[in-house]
Amino acid sequence: MTQTQPRSNDRFDRIPKVELHCHVEGTVRPATVVELARKAGRPLPVDDPNELYRYDSLDSFLSIFWLVQETLVERADWARIAYESLVDAAAHGLRYREMFFTPARHLAAGQDLRDFVAGLTEGVEAAEAETGVRAMLIADVDRAFGPGPARELVERVGELRAAGKASRIIGIGADSTELGVDMRTFAPAFEAARRFGLRRTCHAGEAVGVGPENIRVALEALGAERIDHGVAIAEDPELMARVADARIPITVCPTSNVVIANRFRSLVDHPLLAMRDAGLLVTINTDDPAMMDLDLGEEYRRVAEAHTLGAEQLGLFALEGIDSTWLDESDRRALRKEFEGDLARLRADEPA
Repeated sequence: MTQTQPRSNDRFDRIPKVELHCHVEGTVRPATVVELARKAGRPLPVDDPNELYRYDSLDSFLSIFWLVQETLVERADWARIAYESLVDAAAHGLRYREMFFTPARHLAAGQDLRDFVAGLTEGVEAAEAETGVRAMLIADVDRAFGPGPARELVERVGELRAAGKASRIIGIGADSTELGVDMRTFAPAFEAARRFGLRRTCHAGEAVGVGPENIRVALEALGAERIDHGVAIAEDPELMARVADARIPITVCPTSNVVIANRFRSLVDHPLLAMRDAGLLVTINTDDPAMMDLDLGEEYRRVAEAHTLGAEQLGLFALEGIDSTWLDESDRRALRKEFEGDLARLRADEPA
């Protein structure tokens, strides 16, 4: 995959979109991984970059994700992947993104958080200037490293923000493995995030074999304000009703739940619409698009085809994405006005 291009007058690309669940390391073009690996002296298991992203489970996916992380060793590397990520997504309708990055592996290798946050910021700002897309950052705790490093990461983010060196970071998340992890042990890290004024979200209810309990823990023990993936909530009507009533957003990644997590056989089996029908605030996201040969327009297309959705229904997903952001109310109103105008033009162009 090279730089992605908009499909000619494609109606799915033309839908204006917010994205709240996308990992910058999962957006790296295969050719970029090859170049960064060569520069860093990191051997890759394949010669053909198009063969790099091959996996058959969440665990084998994570091993490739970690390999990509190992190629990011300099500030300029982070700037490059952030820039390419947003430029590629803008071609398919992205207008605003709150984007994850996961620092634990880099910090353990001795990298300075300030350096790669600065790199990410440079890349975001360059893409914003070129495309008009906007983006903020979420520092993700890697649960595989345990609660101690998680707390240290949050403290370091808080220090950098206080020093004016991390203004793009607006929140803290938690990703990586769910199985065999007691998420309650991450409560001190999330409490520190709250104290620093950082917003809080958490991957929960994604993995095969995991029920809705981790979602409850994320909400009750961690104080999560959003849930990432969260598909296991469909198994618990009482929890769905509670989360719907509280208007807690669920950032769903339909293709990822099929292809990476193998939780569902196909998008037709995905509970996205059942969750929506239960009153949940649900958003559509790509998770790790480069690793699935995916883009945001294609994600909307696949959901539409699997569930027979028209422009009106897809537009509601786009608008509710705005309600799920951590933007302030004035920014939300401005973005909603922009989206409503674009969606009206798109509906006018729909065949009768």
